[in-house]
Amino acid sequence: MNECIYANALTPDGNKSDLATRDGCFVPIDTVSTDAKKIDLDGLTVLPVFVEGHIHLDKSFVGDGWFPHRPVGSLRERLDVEKRLLSSALPVVERAEALLAQAHSFGTVAMRSHVDIDPVLGLDNLNAVVAACEMWKGRVDVELVAFPQAGIVSSPGTADLLDAAMREGATVVGGLDPTEFDGDADAHLDVVFGTAERHGAKIDIHLHEHGAGGIKQIERIAARAAAAGMSGLVTISHAYALGDVSRDEARRVSTILAEAGVSILTNAPGDHPFPPIDVLRAEGVHVFAGNDNIRDAWWPYGNGDLLERAMLIGYRSGLYTDEQLGVALDMITVDSARAIGRTLPGFAIGDEASFVIVDALNAAAAVASPPSERLLVQHGKIVQPTRPSIRSRLL
Repeated sequence: MNECIYANALTPDGNKSDLATRDGCFVPIDTVSTDAKKIDLDGLTVLPVFVEGHIHLDKSFVGDGWFPHRPVGSLRERLDVEKRLLSSALPVVERAEALLAQAHSFGTVAMRSHVDIDPVLGLDNLNAVVAACEMWKGRVDVELVAFPQAGIVSSPGTADLLDAAMREGATVVGGLDPTEFDGDADAHLDVVFGTAERHGAKIDIHLHEHGAGGIKQIERIAARAAAAGMSGLVTISHAYALGDVSRDEARRVSTILAEAGVSILTNAPGDHPFPPIDVLRAEGVHVFAGNDNIRDAWWPYGNGDLLERAMLIGYRSGLYTDEQLGVALDMITVDSARAIGRTLPGFAIGDEASFVIVDALNAAAAVASPPSERLLVQHGKIVQPTRPSIRSRLL
């Protein structure tokens, strides 16, 4: 048996506790043997492991050189710039593997990654990301979304590629701005929901459409989800329109989303309105978080640290009390885990003994000011940091 006691840990609920593990799970402290390994945490705070709700492993330049950001005037221009930059970047598998390593070093053990599928790329990006994920199997579990970044209706052949992607490792069908980008919402959603039905897959649709048009799109997706009996299986990522409207209107739409069981993903982007988290949660909508793009052609920011993302979400949402900061932490742990169908992280007896050790006064303090140094414990064992500190490189 592999037994260990992590003594004097400060758990997220604020209690000092001794955490006993055996064979990768938490067990009652009085059931471990007297010769079990003991590690004194001396009041360090422990947090649930992080689960990334939305990332693009195939787009990031992490692991490569610095690519200066290039301003554009439209979404299609952005896609053209992205294609040019990625054509000179390192292979997808190398960059994806580097980002997986970096995210893991911060405490991420699972994620949902969107991967571009289009007639030019075919399934090349998907196959490369699958290969990168295989290297991290057992350390970072990845749910893959077949993402039609170039559209579906406006990009002939993509519908067939989505079907093929479902046979080659993807388990979630993606979508993108059915009206504003693809020009035909019904035709776009016919493909997305039809593909999901054929393959028993989940759905995650990027929705950047603003104002009344975006609200109409949210209602349309919710109606489709309800009609298809897909409660808990459909996510709308970003949903900027919910941040454009009044809180009363957001509340009305939230009731529709809750009844249909449609989740909302947000990363609290710096230059866009975003859904009011408190309103959605009060109406019963499942809201979770992710980093989205990290140091790529879309923006130069990000490092894969979900605790830092929780801080940004709390900062932009006005989450100040300890209880509210706990909501931000939930969005990158239990809420994101639930969204991707992963066992919820926690500290109860029988739970997987995976957690993040941070030097913070408590969980709220860790969110408000994320410690840069931390240790990850997976299945009861401390994982050695994969990012050497500057100090260790110099001394």
